[in-house]
Amino acid sequence: MKKSLLTLFIIVTVQTSFAQAEVAFDTGEWFKFRMSYSGFLKAGNATLHVKDANLNGKDVYHVVGNGWTTGMIKWFFKVKDRYESYFDKKTIRPYKFVRNIDEGGHTKDIEIDFDQINNKAYVNDKKHKEKKVFDTKPNIQDMVSTFYYLRNNLETKTLKVGDEVKVDMFFDEENYGFKLKYLGEETIETDFGEIESLVFRPYVMAGRVFKEEESLTLWVSKDKNKVPLRIKADLAVGSLRADLEGFRGLKHSFNIVVNN
Repeated sequence: MKKSLLTLFIIVTVQTSFAQAEVAFDTGEWFKFRMSYSGFLKAGNATLHVKDANLNGKDVYHVVGNGWTTGMIKWFFKVKDRYESYFDKKTIRPYKFVRNIDEGGHTKDIEIDFDQINNKAYVNDKKHKEKKVFDTKPNIQDMVSTFYYLRNNLETKTLKVGDEVKVDMFFDEENYGFKLKYLGEETIETDFGEIESLVFRPYVMAGRVFKEEESLTLWVSKDKNKVPLRIKADLAVGSLRADLEGFRGLKHSFNIVVNN
């Protein structure tokens, strides 16, 4: 179960923030999240950092996501994950994705190069020394770029309660259709004070990890940044909660209703 905590957080968070046409982020943006298991046991941390890079002669955003276990869990189940995405600064379409993980001895080292013109994904499994080519959907996203793509391309002011959003994503060796529902607005208490938020319900596969298809709830800040503030997940065993613990480099003001 603990194997999936950090990976789950990154996958869900990077897919479920939304924004208007105005650019929501820029180079230097950095988030840190604190995760707890079953409401009290600290499980780990995760970070997301936006950098500049040049890939094959193109100026791109390079986002690095790291996740690691802490505290008691670290002693009997150590996790160290790294995710990277290189995507176009205008279209936010990814050119390259990297997944390098070690979750209790279960490791993966995968690089994916995207051909957005011919709709292909070139997967290099470095651990098993295998290379494969897959067809993808037009305008495909990876699990990291999706977060930033939606922050810049979805108009939240027109969302109505019950509206559903779908995104085509490629992950490892599979095309993945991600769907979530808009639940409305809520003011929540955070480490930084009370913050107005938009609430979403990502749909997940029920079974070994999740209790049911609607086991996740996500809160993002109701401002121009659309910062992911909190995730709560009902798992097959216990529950997971992730909270924003630190940030810097936001492009817009971070709106706090009441300061702590």
